[in-house]
Amino acid sequence: MRVNYDSIAPNYHARYASGSALPSIANLLHSIAHDLNAQKILEVGCGSGRWLDELQTITPHIYGLDFSLGMLSQARQRNNTVPLTRGTAKQLPFESSLFDLVFCINALHHFDQPQNFIAESYRALRRGGALIAINIDPHNIGTWCVYDYFKGTRETDLKRFPKIEGLKEWMRETGFKKIETRIADHVSSHKIGRDVLSDHFLQKHGTSQLALLSDKAYAEGISKIEAAIAAAESRNEEIVFAAEFSFPAVIGYK
Repeated sequence: MRVNYDSIAPNYHARYASGSALPSIANLLHSIAHDLNAQKILEVGCGSGRWLDELQTITPHIYGLDFSLGMLSQARQRNNTVPLTRGTAKQLPFESSLFDLVFCINALHHFDQPQNFIAESYRALRRGGALIAINIDPHNIGTWCVYDYFKGTRETDLKRFPKIEGLKEWMRETGFKKIETRIADHVSSHKIGRDVLSDHFLQKHGTSQLALLSDKAYAEGISKIEAAIAAAESRNEEIVFAAEFSFPAVIGYK
């Protein structure tokens, strides 16, 4: 089950313009990079380059890797000074002990073999370096209108996303030490009534959860939302569409 990121690349960066810049994730990355005195940094699954831009203020030696040529094109248009490479997470095309920090954000669930990515990151890190993996955890999401109105999205995510404890165990098995978990950021969004229909994250390619749906399944979900809005309006009531979830970060040191 794979999202075609080449097709959604032109509009992907709009998520950050829509108020989801996730500043606390940026703070965490900066903090760990500073603690490590990181000189060489790699982002795996770099997408349109939002986090590459963020960490280029720390070191000029930052590298991005993604499988999608469309995403790499978008990242290059935004910043043509960062070396970008097309490749897979399960076989990083970099020499051993090269990086001080390897990180991935909202990408782990797209990797064919995430355990191989953990092992490859360990290989590519110098001694004392760190791997940071940040993702939502659908096993612990209480409220999200995507899950509430689009059939099968939660069930699909439960299969795609590794559990936090499972990810930590993979790190331990690989050899990482001092493995810790932090909350990197938290989303708290409440759209009232019809405002939700213009939300970037409710568009067909606004999230991978919706991009994986057939056009029919997506249209059915939108119809459910529109019906809920109409029912509330008929009662002179407001309906709130909520998103409340965190981004756990799992950090392991070599």
